[in-house]
Amino acid sequence: MSETTTPGARGTGDDTKRAQATGAQAPAAAVLAGDEASEAAEIAAEKSAERGLRPGQSAKAFGPSARRLLREIGPERPYAIAGVLVGIVGVALSVVGPKILGRATDIVFEGLIGKNLPAGTTKEQAIAGLRAQGNTRMADMLSGMDVTPGQGIDFTALHHVLLLVIGLYVAASAFTWFQGWLLNRIIFRMVYRLRRDIEEKIHRLPLAYFDRMRRGEILSRVTNDIDNIQNTLINTLTGLVNAILTLIGVIVMMITLSWQLTLIAMAIIPLVGIITAIVGKRSQRLFQQQWDATGKVNAEVEEAFSGHELVNVFGRRREVSARFEERNAEMYRASFGAQFVSSLMMPLMMFVGNLGYVGVAVAGGLKVVSGSMSLGDVQAFIQYSRQFTQPLSQVASMATMLQSGVASAERVFELMDADEQEPESADQVSRAAAARIREGRVEFDHVSFSYTEGQDLISDLSLVAEPGETVAIVGPTGAGKTTLVNLIMRFYEIDGGAITLDGVDIRDLTRRQLRERTGMVLQDTWLFQGTIMENLRYGRLDATDEEVLEAARVTHVDDFVRHLPEGYETVLDDEASNISAGEKQLLTIARAFLRRPSLLILDEATSSVDTRTERLVQTAMNRLREGRTSFVIAHRLSTIRDADLILVMEHGDIVEQGTHDELLAADGAYARLYRSQFEGGTDPDTEGDGAGADAGDGVGPAPASAGTGV
Repeated sequence: MSETTTPGARGTGDDTKRAQATGAQAPAAAVLAGDEASEAAEIAAEKSAERGLRPGQSAKAFGPSARRLLREIGPERPYAIAGVLVGIVGVALSVVGPKILGRATDIVFEGLIGKNLPAGTTKEQAIAGLRAQGNTRMADMLSGMDVTPGQGIDFTALHHVLLLVIGLYVAASAFTWFQGWLLNRIIFRMVYRLRRDIEEKIHRLPLAYFDRMRRGEILSRVTNDIDNIQNTLINTLTGLVNAILTLIGVIVMMITLSWQLTLIAMAIIPLVGIITAIVGKRSQRLFQQQWDATGKVNAEVEEAFSGHELVNVFGRRREVSARFEERNAEMYRASFGAQFVSSLMMPLMMFVGNLGYVGVAVAGGLKVVSGSMSLGDVQAFIQYSRQFTQPLSQVASMATMLQSGVASAERVFELMDADEQEPESADQVSRAAAARIREGRVEFDHVSFSYTEGQDLISDLSLVAEPGETVAIVGPTGAGKTTLVNLIMRFYEIDGGAITLDGVDIRDLTRRQLRERTGMVLQDTWLFQGTIMENLRYGRLDATDEEVLEAARVTHVDDFVRHLPEGYETVLDDEASNISAGEKQLLTIARAFLRRPSLLILDEATSSVDTRTERLVQTAMNRLREGRTSFVIAHRLSTIRDADLILVMEHGDIVEQGTHDELLAADGAYARLYRSQFEGGTDPDTEGDGAGADAGDGVGPAPASAGTGV
């Protein structure tokens, strides 16, 4: 089993991770003895810090994150300006409606009053008569009205006013619909760009970032958090723009009608601000907990499904279910709390709005009686007061919704702001350097490297791999074997010294140029959903069908593919579960054959094939390695006895090097590994390859190899 390269872990490996995932603390502790145990604790702390905000914390900076989210609209600025202008027109038409509709009320009311006054008299005479009768209040009210004594309702004027109001509301609805279309286009385009930018960002992140982050957590930020941002903006942006415009328009109209009533209506604003601050602060923290808990649930589900077989093998279904139940309960509590607190906003705002409505109604009635305002104007003002409290309620309610969206935005921006690999672009120098690479001579010149500053993993390492040589790397788990090849591939950058390929410093090449000349076969197979032919051609997209078939024949992939009903057009599912583990490994080997690289890296590439198939693959690999430098990470020592050079690594240093026979004769670290692997078994030198157990890490017997079905 090959090690992984988690920063700071000294290559503690998948053995430790799986032991921790299955609750096997004792084996893990055995592997992580001494200093490595404390390093593992540091790694766990780093992972926790990288996962974003923890439950109980509020958003780090609501204002800056909200402003940054709005800046993402930048490319859609013309549509945003158009949306605001259209909204202004629509809102203006809407807010004028109550004023005009108040005129209709005045026509009806004045007609009813005028009909009961003596015909043939003037308004002034009617008022003087009322005062003479002692009916001063009625006289004051009549003084503020436009009546003709003896004349009833003017239905012609009433029809004109009602038709005008209907026309205004129809036009306002049309403008509001068009504004919604513009703003929704802005939102969907912004989210489209955000998803695209995150996809590009992920490809620019260093491997160390993915070592620290759980895949489920990353997936949650890319999917759930972005969906939440989209839904939040859809539900708030259009309404928020209209609410603000309506608020401004209504205030202007109220002031034109009565500044005194306007002050009464606006007296509720401080109370609205207090409620919004209290509820918003609480909901902000709960929404952050909700989306953080969502990421943790996704991470648990992804890990449980990815390791489903392992969970069942070790009988850890109860533990996994219990851990999921705990995460699910956290998510329930956070989600329920966030929704409950945010739902308080609307009822509280309705209560406050009703208080303002009562004050306006009482004061308006007094002004009508005093004759300082007409009944229609008071009716219009009451409508405006309702329209005034409605956008206030909407803004306050949307503020709690924005808490959720901004909390998700912060998590997305944390991913967007993660440190990237240094940008590279092919220039004349790098192209000239790449053109000099022909044979694949690799040299490590006093290389040093550490995952964590102050904790050197590799120090002052020097070695030379000549063209055509097969260099095998062996050693116990955590020795730095996979780290060595990761440095060659520039998955990590060295701290000191130099690594050259045909005399060219690999840092003078772009990563793309370097990796185009390198083939890599890993112990963990990766195949995508598609046909077998498409998966093979992934090694070289411009390869012809004949070249693909030739690579398949050389690696014995053709032996099992031609027995499949659909042959090379057989579609592999998401996990490639319709073929065996050994067959998947053969496909990855054929993919590397097709690439025809200058440098070949094999990380325990035959671990999933049976002994008979392994011999066939070894023969094919010998043909592939001709004229190419090969680095082979091996735990099964019987597979690398014919290597030109064997490097024995311990704690990041090469402690021995030589051929198989030379190292056995030296009776050092290699000999101890060799004896521990075949202790109690038959020496493969006398009985043939693969006779012993695969226990190259020296910590126990290896699992049986998976069959290939060949």
